Amino acid sequence: MTVTADLAMVNLDSSDPAAHAGFYARVLGWQITHSQAEYAMISKDGVSIGFGLVPGYAPPAWPDETAGKRYHLDLYVDDLTVAEKEFVAAGAAKPEFQPGGERWVVLIDPIGQPFCICPRPQG
Repeated sequence: MTVTADLAMVNLDSSDPAAHAGFYARVLGWQITHSQAEYAMISKDGVSIGFGLVPGYAPPAWPDETAGKRYHLDLYVDDLTVAEKEFVAAGAAKPEFQPGGERWVVLIDPIGQPFCICPRPQG
């Protein structure tokens, strides 16, 4: 197969782009490279995540078996317990429903979007 494209960045819908970017900049250790009310961006090592304002944005319910699947981010961490505490201190919430057992933890970011923290693969 011939490569025809490269991923430039990921853009996520948001109700508060600056706060959304601030949260992920903090938990990932990335730099905020742009921040306005309608759009914000974080970057590290040539990779960027953008957060765009969507008026009336409503985050998905967790869990919601009746809705279609939406995106979510999976983040590698060295220690699930430590990362969970740090991310909750940064503004995330931990929902009661946790389908991953000890393989991953679902958290909800400050605007209501679920994301997962996963142990970093060894080796």
